[in-house]
Amino acid sequence: MFEVNYLNKNKEKPLQFGEGIFTALGIGFFLLLVGSIFVLTPNLFGKTVDFFQDFALVDVPNTDIVFPGPKSPDMHMTVYQAAGQASIAACAFQIVILALRFIIPSTWYKRAETVGNIVLWGGTAFLIQAYLIDSTQWFAYWSLILVISGVSLIARTIVMAVSRL
Repeated sequence: MFEVNYLNKNKEKPLQFGEGIFTALGIGFFLLLVGSIFVLTPNLFGKTVDFFQDFALVDVPNTDIVFPGPKSPDMHMTVYQAAGQASIAACAFQIVILALRFIIPSTWYKRAETVGNIVLWGGTAFLIQAYLIDSTQWFAYWSLILVISGVSLIARTIVMAVSRL
């Protein structure tokens, strides 16, 4: 006989004690990362304020579109470098978390999510270096962030598909 509650049953393992550890590690890492970046980068707070004050509607190159962006994107290298360092650190942290997810048993969904995060943060770090620091192409950077987000979702899907084999 078909049971109504069958549809509501979670087919994955229920949240285990280890997931709380990952949450605590993530929050602690985030606070440590933000604090460290601001302590190690001289006047980052002031430069971040300057960055946001530089925003206006600007022309998107090779189009008739105006969009919010910095009027002088090449004047904010310190902010880009800090964001790039944070992205590299976040990617490295996600790699450690993925290893821990295999040591402390975790669901395949969470492992897939972590793989997607590695792709996202690694791609973001690359794009910051290539499109903000090296060539200061503000709108190209944001267009490619959308691409990296899609690649991240595909990476998650591939891990989930492989886990079902």
